Amino acid sequence: MIEVENLTKRYGSFTAVNGISFTAKHGQVTGFLGPNGAGKTTTMRMLTGFMPPTSGKAVVAGYDVFDESMEVRKRVGYLPENVPLYRDMTARGYLMYIGEIRGISQPGLHADEVLERVGLTDRADSHIRNLSKGMRQRVGLAQALIHDPEVLILDEPTIGLDPLQVLELRDLVRELGRDRTLLFSTHILSEAEQVCDNVVIINRGQIVAEGSPVDLRSQLERGGRVLLRVDAPTESVAPVISGLSNVGLVDVAMDGLLITPRSVEVDPRPEIARAVIEHNWNLIELRALAINLEDIFLELTRIQDEAEAASEPVVVAADTDEEAINA
Repeated sequence: MIEVENLTKRYGSFTAVNGISFTAKHGQVTGFLGPNGAGKTTTMRMLTGFMPPTSGKAVVAGYDVFDESMEVRKRVGYLPENVPLYRDMTARGYLMYIGEIRGISQPGLHADEVLERVGLTDRADSHIRNLSKGMRQRVGLAQALIHDPEVLILDEPTIGLDPLQVLELRDLVRELGRDRTLLFSTHILSEAEQVCDNVVIINRGQIVAEGSPVDLRSQLERGGRVLLRVDAPTESVAPVISGLSNVGLVDVAMDGLLITPRSVEVDPRPEIARAVIEHNWNLIELRALAINLEDIFLELTRIQDEAEAASEPVVVAADTDEEAINA
């Protein structure tokens, strides 16, 4: 289990991760979602003991990442975005080497077991430099599994893979998440919807939403934007819809009207439907826009950006030390 409470990372005056809190449960795949530069990698590095937080608390597998970093590292398997491989070694030799570093007895036996689990038994004696990108990614995943960790943290594991390799790795991630805590970072929203039981959405170093894809979709459908399409000119329909009490903004888009409710507390669709009937328009489409995780993410970040624009500007979080320094 991973428990994060008010976790913050600053580089001087620059805040990369800003007081985030979330929980990743055992037996689930938790998606950690956000655009490039949102603070995902910085958070994962803190959770694995790679770097200390500035403030806040994180408990991984029952151990505090700051006070008990070595205990955390024994229980975490980590696949970074750039997999650290020795290309002159064979896949099996590399895994045996990692096993020896971790103090595992019979590292050869463990290497064979994880190679089988990631589907690389037939390439065990191939040099890593001769393996495809997808196979090297599997070797990286195998090194994260070599010590049978309680917690598995994967940072953008499908980057650079072809479609078939992506599908295979997704299936493997789902399987691995059944008997351990698995935190899965990605900026590909459709991927998370297919793999994750729970998602945490981060933007600009702050968490903007947490829950199952189904729950998030339900929330956004109640208070998100609505698409209206009727068989009348949009220039005639727009003024009528703009005048409704539950409607805020009306934009022309997607061959219809994109309607933002006046408040996230109300669903404008019943009022819109009455207006359509009163004006004898033939209704083509009336639906909430947040129909998948990608729409949900765009809607949540839009709401956050609008709220910040109305108050104070914030510094965009960076995922690496170098990005923070250059900012």
